[in-house]
Amino acid sequence: MDDRETCNHSDLTDFILVGFRVRPELHILLFLLFLLVYAMILLGNIGMMVIIIIDPRLNTPMYFFLGNLSFIDLFYSSVIAPKAMINFWSESKSISFAGCVTQLFLFALFIVTEGFLLAVMAYDRFIAICNPLLYTVQMSTRLCVQLVAGSYFCGCITSILQTSMTFALSFCASRTIDHFYCDTRPLQRLSCSDLFILRMVSFTLSGLIILPTIIVIVISYLYIVSTVLKIPSPEGRQKAFSTCSSHLGVVSVLYGAVFFMYLTPDTFPELSKVASLCYTLLTPMLNPLIYSLRNKDVKEALNKLLEKKSTIL
Repeated sequence: MDDRETCNHSDLTDFILVGFRVRPELHILLFLLFLLVYAMILLGNIGMMVIIIIDPRLNTPMYFFLGNLSFIDLFYSSVIAPKAMINFWSESKSISFAGCVTQLFLFALFIVTEGFLLAVMAYDRFIAICNPLLYTVQMSTRLCVQLVAGSYFCGCITSILQTSMTFALSFCASRTIDHFYCDTRPLQRLSCSDLFILRMVSFTLSGLIILPTIIVIVISYLYIVSTVLKIPSPEGRQKAFSTCSSHLGVVSVLYGAVFFMYLTPDTFPELSKVASLCYTLLTPMLNPLIYSLRNKDVKEALNKLLEKKSTIL
């Protein structure tokens, strides 16, 4: 009876984020590592958005999508990293019920939106390479805005369903989350409710998100590879492939981490935390690096911006 009473009033208590089970003296090292990675995320993604906004040569659908990708990476890493760094120094390591709801909602919103946006970017590359003469007509400003808005809409609906069902659960006496942020799987471990419906809904949502996006990406690149191989000159083939390699790198890092995370058995929470690090911090850090190092237009725009700053100074 006492446990049930605790469950019914779980919304009045804080949760405890365990974080990483390491020796206390390693917390300083982890804090510095998180701080370095987060600083690179801020610098890389804000820098990418600034370059895209101020350089008129980057006023194309591809860079419109890339700017939104940087925006998403910046915000969903900001949902996780600051609280994790605070908890390295905190004795209580607590997060309020409202804070936990907000963290799960925003993270689910941005991570799902990124999955759909990567599929949109694959479609954009398909049109650019396979139908270059119709590219400006088919990828109109209106369509680009609709595709991005649709990605956010899908992310929002998924996040509302996932978050509302997760926090409709009754939580038992324990409020200790064995993770460094509020995520669905570690929260389910605290529940004394029947999880069958939630797990079925989560499985269905994952299928509706992952399968269509992967199908769009795979089919787009099958057509792209087929078209590129028909280009007679090696220089033309290399140029066409170079416009896609950055996107493929980003897709591989994100989906690789997500699959590793959700295929890891629930009995190994530390492995889940490592996988979570890949797509909460590593992917947002690598995305601007991948696009800036592999993209000639971005490198030229960056050099131009740096030359202007050095002239002013």
